[in-house]
Amino acid sequence: MQIAKNGLGTTRPNPFVGAVIVNNNKIIAEGFTSNYGGNHAEVNAINSVLDKSLLKEATIYVTLEPCSHFGMTPPCADLIVKHNFKKVVIGTLDTNTLVAGKGVERLKNAGIEVLVGVLEEECKVHHKRFFTNQKKKRPYIILKWAESQDGFIAPNYKEEQKPVWISSQYSQQIVHKHRSKEHAILVGTNTVIADNPKLNVRSWSGNNPTRVVLDKNLRIPKSLHVFDNSVKTIFIIDENTDANSKQENIVFEKIDFQNNVAKQITAILQKHKIQSLIVEGGAKTMQTFINENLWDEAMVFVGNVEFKEGVKAPKFDMKLAHQQKNKNDTLKVYIND
Repeated sequence: MQIAKNGLGTTRPNPFVGAVIVNNNKIIAEGFTSNYGGNHAEVNAINSVLDKSLLKEATIYVTLEPCSHFGMTPPCADLIVKHNFKKVVIGTLDTNTLVAGKGVERLKNAGIEVLVGVLEEECKVHHKRFFTNQKKKRPYIILKWAESQDGFIAPNYKEEQKPVWISSQYSQQIVHKHRSKEHAILVGTNTVIADNPKLNVRSWSGNNPTRVVLDKNLRIPKSLHVFDNSVKTIFIIDENTDANSKQENIVFEKIDFQNNVAKQITAILQKHKIQSLIVEGGAKTMQTFINENLWDEAMVFVGNVEFKEGVKAPKFDMKLAHQQKNKNDTLKVYIND
């Protein structure tokens, strides 16, 4: 799985798979999924073996069932059969209906020993974005906010149009790392007007996420960063509001803000083939996703400050999965089972 993470953020909508080839108890090759349209992990691992005669006595370990259909590339299962591997060890089956056990069947029919379910739960977590998208037809949704010791995400008043930092610089770097992993980032109108955020990756190396901005009545001034055309930005507006854009990276989508807002947003993101989403604010926006039970994970950074009064943090009743200390902050992670 560690090898597979090299493809995180670049393989969408494909999963980022890892493969290891072992011969005579020695690792002879490793591979991970290339950028979308390129080779899959199994192909990259096999191609890196110079002496292909070693493969007939080798075992290939993969985090996800090898594909059995023609897409942008030929089936990985066919390539494994071609080289007559001795054994294939699979972390978890593919939930894509084009595969879903057919890869295993293809391998077994060729006389190859197949073992499924090794580190299965870990592999399912690793492929959580892909599985959620396949099964629920929506992005994997992560809620993220920082709150003070006394439960506020922002003070009532501030002097400048920029964020009030609750968490430490180290925690901010972690946030940017996570932004680089996910496909899109969503914020509400008030957050944009109050903070003028760039919503990009500055403190980490990686791709900037697609920006999704709720702007029901087009209140956001075009002078703010979300209109800088630096990255694809989807503005979600009211169904009765007229808007269009001549800018290539600016898109307007309409919803009915009176009914199931989060559900409508996820449908739009599915239309745009967004595989994962970080919801970063504000409190009302995040509470909307919580109330409609449309979230998978929550990252809550608790800073070492108190506001006494301000904007209350979102509320939900969910068991803490784990937490970690970041300098003077605490990161609490919740999973919506």
